Amino acid sequence: MDFLPINKEDMKKRGWYECDFVFVTGDAYVDHSSFAAAVLSRVLERFGYKVGIISQPDWKELSAFKILGKPRLAFLVNSGNIDSMVNHYTTFKKKRHTDAYSPGGKAGLRPDRAVTVYSNRIREAYKDVPIIIGGIEASLRRLSHYDYWNDSVKRSVLLDSGADILVYGMGEKPLIEIAEALESGIPVEEITFIKGTVYKTKDKERPYDPIFLPTYKEVVSSKKKYAESFKIQYENTDSKSARTLAEQYDTVYVVQNPPMDPLSEQELDDIYDMDYMMDYHPIYKDLGVPALNEVKFSIVSVRGCFGGCSFCSLNFHQGRIIQKRSHESILNEVEKMKTNKDFKGYIHDVGGPTANFRIKACKKQEKHGACINKECLTPTKCKNLQVDHSDYIELLRKIRKIGGIKKVFIRSGIRYDYAIYDDNDDFIEELCKYHVSGQLRTAPEHVSESVLKLMGKPSIITYNKFVEKFNDINKKIKKEQYIVPYFISSHPGSRLKDAIELAEYIRDMGHMPEQVQDFYPTPGTLSTCMYYTGFNPLTNEEVYVPKDKEERRMQRALLQYSKKVNYELVLKALKKEKRYDLIGKGPKALIKMP
Repeated sequence: MDFLPINKEDMKKRGWYECDFVFVTGDAYVDHSSFAAAVLSRVLERFGYKVGIISQPDWKELSAFKILGKPRLAFLVNSGNIDSMVNHYTTFKKKRHTDAYSPGGKAGLRPDRAVTVYSNRIREAYKDVPIIIGGIEASLRRLSHYDYWNDSVKRSVLLDSGADILVYGMGEKPLIEIAEALESGIPVEEITFIKGTVYKTKDKERPYDPIFLPTYKEVVSSKKKYAESFKIQYENTDSKSARTLAEQYDTVYVVQNPPMDPLSEQELDDIYDMDYMMDYHPIYKDLGVPALNEVKFSIVSVRGCFGGCSFCSLNFHQGRIIQKRSHESILNEVEKMKTNKDFKGYIHDVGGPTANFRIKACKKQEKHGACINKECLTPTKCKNLQVDHSDYIELLRKIRKIGGIKKVFIRSGIRYDYAIYDDNDDFIEELCKYHVSGQLRTAPEHVSESVLKLMGKPSIITYNKFVEKFNDINKKIKKEQYIVPYFISSHPGSRLKDAIELAEYIRDMGHMPEQVQDFYPTPGTLSTCMYYTGFNPLTNEEVYVPKDKEERRMQRALLQYSKKVNYELVLKALKKEKRYDLIGKGPKALIKMP
């Protein structure tokens, strides 16, 4: 077992004259099951294909894309584990100074819009080689989309990149089908039949039984049309119910095939049971790759999420159907971890998008998939929702019993409402006893009922019930442990009065949140559609959107009102809303008189 080739010398050692696929990625090369480039490359390798890696190439130099030569079948391109624009810019569009996915955390080693830049450079280097793009950056830009950084509606990235096929969602199954089609000699322009892919064509008759979305010209000129298009896309994200979607750009159609079927337990096991080096490439030995630190000893237990948060893109990327690994596969991974020289007995996480989802939301999903016009948890719990933590509890118990395991943390986040809906407290009790180390991070996001409704989050009353239960259990087991809530400011629907309501809640909690997040309008989310259009595409109701920079700064400052640096902004916000009762020396005051 070794790292995949990164240069001709590595290829020579393996006796290769050429690669079948060359994977170009915006991340440093980390051969770990939490890094998409590693997973997809190893899956291809398992099917007998020769794969080389070009990691963080210098996009200004064409030679950087020729380091492994021309691949026999195709180039594969992603921006890395994180969207390159989110990676580079804060919510206020300021340049970030670090990049956790680069050696030494150094920023600037990948371009803005990396998928597009890499693909265009590859096309310059090799005119006729197929280019397959994927990953989170491509997946969420597969059709026309609002671009926050340019404040405009951009075309499908498939067109701007000049690539031949776009793989959206989790790419293992589509990629193997593409590889087999290319291997069999099918021209890349004829590979239009694979689920989970997007292609382009000038032939309107090529897609089978499609829904024709509003044209690109229409969505650019009309926010109503944009919202109409988004709603159709939102309702066609499940593999069992989704139709083919087609979007016209003058003489070209971008066609999205229905999503790939969810992975079976065995298929998911096969992916994580492969032999990974579980480390960054030796070329980074002096610098390291910071992003590996948290996930090196973490375990992916599940994929998919039926949480339904409006600001989350999982619905468009991983989907709502829970896919889980078997206990045996996970326990085998723990045993492998124990052999690593750096392992100290601490497993940082056993989870996924939502750690305590280990079963499908309801039995209907087996046959019909996720509901098109109904959420599982909001605005209230669906009567068909299956709430059962027994499998997850059993898994965690098995891991704890393994010799050499000192502590198993749960850090990928839990749905507190789902935990509260359980008929018993077994999960919360075990969580408190064994899987929290002083602090448990939770995400109520806000307290205003109107904002929470737009966020797709449960009432703050539900969150308070969880906090009360968590505190009661810790008192019973004589542990001092605390909940650290996570909040979002300036989400669509949030006015200054809502931000003040949240600040009062924080005041009454008795401690200030360490981190707060200003809403980030990233492609592919319901919240971003609200942000751009000013109304909810699912209901056609108008939504207030705090776009003014000063108001956004005020809303954010209110969440950390006691910080000196925020004083003037908080004072201005309180005066603007005539909340003089919160200025002064009283017990309820947020700030003192100037």
